Amino acid sequence: MRKTGDAAIATVTVVALCAGAWLLSGGSGTGAPPQPSPAQAAGTGAGRDTGTSASPALPPSPPDRVRIPAIGVDAPLTGLGLTHSGSLDVPPPQKKNLAGWYEAGATPGERGTAIVAGHVDNAEGPAVFYRLGALDKGDAIEVVRRDGGVAVFTVDAVEVYAATDFPDEKVYGTAARPELRVITCGGGYRKGTGYQGNVVVFAHLTGSR
Repeated sequence: MRKTGDAAIATVTVVALCAGAWLLSGGSGTGAPPQPSPAQAAGTGAGRDTGTSASPALPPSPPDRVRIPAIGVDAPLTGLGLTHSGSLDVPPPQKKNLAGWYEAGATPGERGTAIVAGHVDNAEGPAVFYRLGALDKGDAIEVVRRDGGVAVFTVDAVEVYAATDFPDEKVYGTAARPELRVITCGGGYRKGTGYQGNVVVFAHLTGSR
């Protein structure tokens, strides 16, 4: 049975995204991925919600692709389930331009909290969500759906959390309107243990076509 906004996904959900294989092997040049500025956090500036009106929920439809024009993301989506330990499975790390969505949660555009996750890097270099932390409030995220439509979300906040203090309910909890979370690794990098936390983008549905 599909559950919307499953808050039972624990902090370990995105641990497998965070090894930092590229930096661990001596990745250079581009350096560490950008991290969100304090101005993009919830409750600062325009607040958690950008003020852009929410659009009515769309019927359920699996997503096929995610586009984030502000950071050059245009990537296919694969379905993700849970591992035996209860954490969210992750896309194959060798496919650096592939993101995943949690199939047991809301589909992007329907009422509830949809979850999209992807790697920040792999052993070869930056991966699909390397620049996720550079997003700003008001930026657009487009999700191409299998029904032929495109769900358009507006970013409300971009935050970074330590792995030891991940706010499960805030990120994964149910929502009364169509919302989206996009998650990757962040929070600084430490050789030997990898990234210390996660970057989370909060967005809500503001249009469709």
